[in-house]
Amino acid sequence: MGNRADDEGTDVEIYRKPLTDTVHADTPTGAPERLLALLDELGFERRTVRPASPAGPAYVWHEAPAHLGEDEKKQLASRAVPTLLVAGYVVSIPDYLFDQAAYRSAVAEVRAQRSAPPARTSAAGEPSRPRRSRRAG
Repeated sequence: MGNRADDEGTDVEIYRKPLTDTVHADTPTGAPERLLALLDELGFERRTVRPASPAGPAYVWHEAPAHLGEDEKKQLASRAVPTLLVAGYVVSIPDYLFDQAAYRSAVAEVRAQRSAPPARTSAAGEPSRPRRSRRAG
């Protein structure tokens, strides 16, 4: 069973499934767990379909949460792009799903995270204060 990322030659293909309001984030068949986990962290929900026979690979994809409105799905998708690019992945997102303001906000956050000094450690080597990460969505 092929998927859109396989067809397009990208690491992540973000698109709206035709005739629905479902926003997909497809990865190539056999994508590394690191990429799948990053999409999880960015707010997409992982879906898996296992083949009827144990010989075939599982089909894995991500979707924007169904409870989000259309604008929120666009923001989620657009906010994911900078983090995926910085992680070294090739991403495709169509203009109809691209939210410029959400993208710029996410770029600013990625830049701030990259330029932030490392967390201070106590004498025992533990971080002095846990840092909370913000999730897209």
